[in-house]
Amino acid sequence: MRLLESIVAWGEARPDSVMIEVLDEAHGARRSYRWREVLDAVSALRGLLLDLQETAGGPRETAAGGLRVGLIMANSPEWVAADLALLLSGAVEVPIPLASSAEQAKGLLAHVDLCLVDGPGASKLRAWAASGVAAPRSVPVDVDALSRRCGPRDLTPRLREDFLCKIVHTAGTTGAPKGVKIRALGVADLVGALRRKVRPGTYARYLSIVPLSLLVEQVTGIYVTLSDGGTLVLLSPPSLLLGAPGTTAQAVLPYLRIARPSAMTLPPAMVEAIDRFCQATGRSGEALYQALFGRDEPAFLGCAGAPVAPEVLSRLAQRDLLVYEGYGLSESSSLATWNVPGSARIGTAGRPLDHVEIKLGADGELLLRSTSLFAGYTSAGPSSCAIDAEGWLHTGDLAEIDEGGFVRITGRKRSPRITAGGSDASLAWVEAMYKSLDVVEEAVIFGDRPEKIHGLFIVEERADPGAARAAIDDFGRRHLSEAERAAEIVVVRSTPELYRRCFTVTGRPIRAELWKRMMRELGVTSRSMTG
Repeated sequence: MRLLESIVAWGEARPDSVMIEVLDEAHGARRSYRWREVLDAVSALRGLLLDLQETAGGPRETAAGGLRVGLIMANSPEWVAADLALLLSGAVEVPIPLASSAEQAKGLLAHVDLCLVDGPGASKLRAWAASGVAAPRSVPVDVDALSRRCGPRDLTPRLREDFLCKIVHTAGTTGAPKGVKIRALGVADLVGALRRKVRPGTYARYLSIVPLSLLVEQVTGIYVTLSDGGTLVLLSPPSLLLGAPGTTAQAVLPYLRIARPSAMTLPPAMVEAIDRFCQATGRSGEALYQALFGRDEPAFLGCAGAPVAPEVLSRLAQRDLLVYEGYGLSESSSLATWNVPGSARIGTAGRPLDHVEIKLGADGELLLRSTSLFAGYTSAGPSSCAIDAEGWLHTGDLAEIDEGGFVRITGRKRSPRITAGGSDASLAWVEAMYKSLDVVEEAVIFGDRPEKIHGLFIVEERADPGAARAAIDDFGRRHLSEAERAAEIVVVRSTPELYRRCFTVTGRPIRAELWKRMMRELGVTSRSMTG
């Protein structure tokens, strides 16, 4: 598999350069892991996994996938070593986020043969067990120990043809998570397409601020970075990551300067936090870049997951802080379209990558065809995407394609849009507009009520709810039409518990839970959310 061969080649060419660096808040220090020791650990773990597959009765058929291995780890060198070893062994990786509830973990663990864990993963497994969750055998992974006991290094892929390499689970914002089967060669084609869009060395120093259990972070943080010979910088402990209960973009922001990244993939919340920092500091040029990134030039910033208000991106661009938005979904192995240097348009998700074709269906649905499409689901659901007889993936997203080939996502085909006042505006667009307000951390709009549009707004913990409500109402009256702005405004303060219960590990809102919270705040208990 050429992706793995590219990564191994870098390690053999520069064995003593730094492959992974961990910023450890607890010890106030950095720990560096060299290519030589990590690849030695990968080799040792690859051998162990091959032995385990033989013990389990020999490798399964490629079409069905090999041994299914749950990966329960923090963002750690152990995660990277385990991920690469799993690819080399032909086993199927099933990432299980540390932030999963006991109920979520139970559903995921029921479908794996064994688990690989680091220290935080072992602790989480014990916590789930205390809640009655049964788990298969767990195997501890320690890079230092594996590196020391490695014999002659063997990093030969067991399978060179295509195979099922991962099962990732969707966020489950409107329904139960479903397993998406990811193909090894599909991931390799995507990584190749991404690398062709940027200069070599762009990913020389990549900072990961979200869990590696997210497929897009595996693609950019591990595969693009390491196949470019770069260093992956990780934050420790796990509570520092966006997606950990109670962790905000504002809390993570200072670590960007300490890490000195050359590249990052940001969730929208971090883009908005950077914008607020820029407005507050008043700095520009090298002084701003040093304050933000600890370097004299800006980092390369990608963004995916949800739209960012064009006004935010424009303000950042005026400071030469370019944010390259993209679009994708697990069914396309993550990214499918991307704004890139020399070909970017604010307010869009960019053009299709080289290996991707796009078109619009008769109803405006975005259709994709590429070599990175998935191999099906573990189980189908109401939000499942279909691939038609001509190989087009029906994404379920509504879009527009402009004269330059840039894609703008306008909403979800099967999700509610704003219809209460006769408008057909996208909920995501209205939410992004409200989130451009400094006081608003999150905005969730419910626009399918026949009588009025409802908005739940999460504000900073120390904010005055009354003043925030007035600012939100004034903003809506000035920037949105009557058919788009929230007429019923509920403001709640940010708390770790609120984020834990009402948002996914990727920070996306669980709309049913937030609707219930809104109804409680309004003193209504009998109404249900229909969309």
